[in-house]
Amino acid sequence: MKKKTTIADVAKHAAVSKSTVSQFLNGRYSYMKEETKNRIADTINELGYQGNFVARSLRLKRTSTIGVIVANILHSSSSIVIQAIEDVCSSENMHVIVCNADEDPDKERKYINMLQAKQVDGLIVFPTGKNIELYKTMVEQDFPIVFMDRLIHGVSIDAFLLDNELASKLAIDCFIEGGHHRIGMITPPLDRKITPRIERVEGYKNALKYHNIDAKKEYVEITEINEVKNGLDRMLFTDYPPTALYIVNDLMLMEVLSFAKEKSINIPKDLAVINVDDVPFADIYTPTLTTIFKPEFEMARDAARLLLKKINGEDPKKGGNVYRYKPKLIVRGSS
Repeated sequence: MKKKTTIADVAKHAAVSKSTVSQFLNGRYSYMKEETKNRIADTINELGYQGNFVARSLRLKRTSTIGVIVANILHSSSSIVIQAIEDVCSSENMHVIVCNADEDPDKERKYINMLQAKQVDGLIVFPTGKNIELYKTMVEQDFPIVFMDRLIHGVSIDAFLLDNELASKLAIDCFIEGGHHRIGMITPPLDRKITPRIERVEGYKNALKYHNIDAKKEYVEITEINEVKNGLDRMLFTDYPPTALYIVNDLMLMEVLSFAKEKSINIPKDLAVINVDDVPFADIYTPTLTTIFKPEFEMARDAARLLLKKINGEDPKKGGNVYRYKPKLIVRGSS
């Protein structure tokens, strides 16, 4: 069996002290000459040195790992968010563990407990709206955590969100400019008070009110994803159906497009459509899709940077700050 390469082996081969190699491995090498750093790095690669991650974590009292709990891995935005967080963490030699809560509070709680048991240094979470006491405990323990996309009222955790009411206003204004006054909306259930859903519904109602249009109950479908088509049946096949539909996320959009195809509904002639989330196929679908762009990469990047500041004790602000990002209307062929 081949003998395992040690720090002493690396030091001898690179003609430096063991202390210098240790400093290099811990990222404390700003004082080193470039030639020394390159020689140590080349030696590590040549000898195939692998440090003892567990021992290093115990020594530093850190695992150099964060956890990310996404709401639903099926959302196209999840991959964008994960990439942005991983980019930031990779540049700081941090590892990322990704978990999918699937909008299930029980799974969310289990993942939080599991990640804390693994002693991650911090968390970025898309909260389901439940587990409030668990989050309050984490705040009391000063555990580094930030929220993405959602708030939990009464919990002082920094959060990064879209300006959801403005997103709704942009969509409604666009429909009005296109001559539409019967404007419908379809959204997932609101019972768990998930922030984007609540705020987008409020934004829809406020935008209609601004244009002196009554928000009709029959034009709003609040339904689970597997019931979207039944909801569209109720909404669209009446004497005075909406001529435009505001859709709150990408998964709902997929169901709407499928329904339109099945029922031979012409978009936008029979039904104009605007969706929140600039899905990857928006500009190649026929017709091209008018969407509300959400700067998710920027939001996730900023969330990761703030979390690392918290982990390093470099964030002087108290928790509970809300960082809002402006949406952008991208007009294409569906509106």
